[in-house]
Amino acid sequence: MKTTSLKQKAGQLMVFGFNGLKVTPEIKTLIEEYHLGSIILFGRNIGTPKEVLALTNELQQIARDAGHERPLLICTDQENGAVRRLGEGATVFPGAMLLGATHDAENARKVGEASGSELKSLGINWNLSPVLDVNNNAENPVIGVRSFGENPDNVTEMGRSLMQGMQAAGLMTTLKHFPGHGDTHVDSHLDLPRIEHGIERLEEIELKPFKECIEAGADTVMTAHIVFPAIEKREGVPATLSKAVVTGLLRKKLGFEGVVTTDCMEMNAVADTFGTPQGAVEALNAGVDLVMVSHTYPTQRDTLERVIEAAEAGEITEEVLDAALERVANLKDRYLSWDDLSLENAKVPESVGSVEHKELAKRVYEQGVTMVRSENALLPLSTEEKVLLVYPENNSTMVVEDKRYSTFSLGESMKELSTNVEVLEVSNPPTKEELARATAKAAS
Repeated sequence: MKTTSLKQKAGQLMVFGFNGLKVTPEIKTLIEEYHLGSIILFGRNIGTPKEVLALTNELQQIARDAGHERPLLICTDQENGAVRRLGEGATVFPGAMLLGATHDAENARKVGEASGSELKSLGINWNLSPVLDVNNNAENPVIGVRSFGENPDNVTEMGRSLMQGMQAAGLMTTLKHFPGHGDTHVDSHLDLPRIEHGIERLEEIELKPFKECIEAGADTVMTAHIVFPAIEKREGVPATLSKAVVTGLLRKKLGFEGVVTTDCMEMNAVADTFGTPQGAVEALNAGVDLVMVSHTYPTQRDTLERVIEAAEAGEITEEVLDAALERVANLKDRYLSWDDLSLENAKVPESVGSVEHKELAKRVYEQGVTMVRSENALLPLSTEEKVLLVYPENNSTMVVEDKRYSTFSLGESMKELSTNVEVLEVSNPPTKEELARATAKAAS
């Protein structure tokens, strides 16, 4: 059955999430009635590998039974490192900054392929990775170790290799966050950031990784909810809602013909300014193909109804909708087919969390460990010396992190090596009193 009604066309251009390890009645209704075409999974949806595979297969079964012409796109943020969604039973691969620190693009390719194969084996066919933001602002609260580093050439090389590794595993990839989230000191989950750089500087640093990875065959690009006055002249309009950014810069200037997706439209940068439903209309008119509303069912319904209303009123033209639908259909046709999906009695392959994958991860971790300095030949530490490790309490530093994996393990690792290690835990950030106590302890 082809997607013909306006209701189903709108559904095909949405990426929605839901709560829990099981399919909810709400997401089932959206897939059946609106032909919702894409699903995003978070840590809240991830159980054991067996549970993840059962969930993704059930979602696809619902879509097939409802007459979807093509399988669902099922995506997640498996950047590895600080931002990862797979849990128990899957391999813990190194993230971007550690890969960048190895200065070996082959590591990125191998990790991309291995990580991609685990995702694909569990029914996740689209990864929201690699992050191509250049980490050129030390005060950035949302990128940090999610970036390959501060050098645009290294970010380009590593990002391209990670992307190609995942693609080799049959996984769709995403370049994010266009045109660059590296030089911000505001998290767009919480507020609307601005980057004031001129276009020459943007082309030299922020845009370079995107340009070269697009030329290397990118599948999708995710937009950033950031204001770029050098590109978009209207005050307060973030890149996601900017035709100058999406159509003018990304499509025309950089020649990207693939699928453009928004970041989550419930983030405060959009929700508190334009509002999520109206933001969806603006994004589609800007040239975006997929609108992501990750969390709340009422907002998802409101967004769908607002897009349908706008299309009926001519605010979004049929030409705009059909162009987006064609790009999404082309992407699905390149990677997905009902004939290739085994939805009944599927088993998790042994490659998920395999010894081979764990050994690969360990080798890369070892290469990426970097000594910044060792004054007076302090390192390596002697096991006989008394060591004080001042340590932040266990909590996450970014909204996008999965709270299940916010673990600091250096203290426990050091205790295994020596009985002379004392770990002093402080708040994050530490209080003046805690700093004074740490200084006093350090004296001994």
